Parts: sequence; C-alpha cells; structure tokens
Amino acid sequence: MLVPIYQIDAFASRRFSGNPAAVMLLERFADDATLQAIAAENNLAETAFLVPDGEDYHLRWFTPTVEVPLCGHATLASAAVVMERLAPHRRSVVFHSASGPLSVERRGTGYIMNFPARVSRPVEPPPLLAEALGQDPVEVMADAFNYLALLETADQVRSLRPALAAVAALDRSGLIVTAPGDGGYDFTSRYFAPAKGIPEDPVTGGAHCALTPYWAQRLHKTTFRAFQASRRGGELVCRLVGDRVELEGSCVFYLEGTAAI
Repeated sequence: MLVPIYQIDAFASRRFSGNPAAVMLLERFADDATLQAIAAENNLAETAFLVPDGEDYHLRWFTPTVEVPLCGHATLASAAVVMERLAPHRRSVVFHSASGPLSVERRGTGYIMNFPARVSRPVEPPPLLAEALGQDPVEVMADAFNYLALLETADQVRSLRPALAAVAALDRSGLIVTAPGDGGYDFTSRYFAPAKGIPEDPVTGGAHCALTPYWAQRLHKTTFRAFQASRRGGELVCRLVGDRVELEGSCVFYLEGTAAI
C-alpha cells in the first residue's frame, strides 16, 4: 500500500534547522508493530501518523523505538500538512491523541498549539544525575515523564556533554536541562531521551510544556521567548494559559512523496 509521507522541519523558519518529523496519512492505524517498524525505518526523532475523523484527525507519535504520549514538533508538522497541503483553506485543526484533544491554530506564517501543562515538583537529585551532567545542578525538578535540571548559565547548557548511558539509566524517560536565557531569550534548554531512542532531541514541544510553568514561577510572567540549544537549534514562543501551554512556531517542508508499507 502506498501512503503519503511528508518530512518537515518544525519550529524552524529555514530548512535544515528546527526538528525534523515525518508525517504519514493513513486511512486507519496499522497494528502497533507495523507503526513502530515504519518509525524505525524513517529514523527520525518522531513519526506522526494521522487518521481522518470527520473534520478532525486521530494522531499518534512514534520514536524509532517507542510510542510516546505527546510530541510537540510532530504535532506542529501535522498541522502544517493539514493546513498547507490537505486543506489550505483551513485555519485550525483538532487532533485526538493519548494526551486528549490538541488544537492547533494557524496564525500568520506559523501555528499555535494548545497543550496540557506539565507541572514539575522539587525532588532530591537522583544518584545518577550528577554523573549524567558532570556537575551538580542548581535545582532538580521532576514530573511523570522527565527530570528538569537547572544550571546557572546558558553557556553551561550549550557546552554540556552529558553521559548518555547515565541519562538512559534514570527512572524518568528524559532529562531537560535549562538555564536563564541570553541574546534576548527568556530561557534556554536542551533535551536528552536516550531511553526513548533519542540521544538529543533538536526542539521539544513536550519539554516546553514543563519549562513554561517552571519559568513562569521563577520569572513571574506568562509569555516567553525560548531557545533550544541543540546543534540544529530552535525557537519557540511559549505562553502559560491557566493549566494549558500555548507553543508557537513555524514549519518548513523538506520532502513530500509516498511510502510503501
């Protein structure tokens, strides 16, 4: 069976930056093993699978090794496919997912996603964290998905070379590292998830669902310019709206074609 496939640089205003995602349009979801094999074949941080349901879509996300409950950049890429290729007249779309309904609105040349906030709480640093970071963080937080480690400066975040084996051995699936921003950004971050088959994710929507309420509490504001300091780099505008987070970014199409599955 031939199915449409798109590869898109999300949270990017130019090609070869941001976070690449594959988006595949299906009539119905294949079995989990097939979806996982496709994502492994695509070998990107995330592959998004879309199934139409009236005006809405059902959406699932797979890394090369596991299915995940939420993925920001692949949701952004999926919205671009819907509103730039499948139905260019549309200004919004709702995706039904394991994290509930996710709405995306087209605004100017970009998109605004509405996701549930992830509130993290202070914890004692797990024994492997200092080994993973090669230093002691200023503060450690955790939610159900990730640890969040605060460093003193954006330069420390940019120069970090974590021990990925130690990160993979943590009792959370990922590690967010953050610090106050520089160069006009409110905060800087990086995200590591080797346990999910992603040594470092270039730009991570899910991490910003935790970073936004965290920095809202520290900076006493609700709107932020954020930079994820991976090698590719990515820019986001983040807003805390009650118990939801709005993430705003742009997409650039890289590849369009068909896949045989």
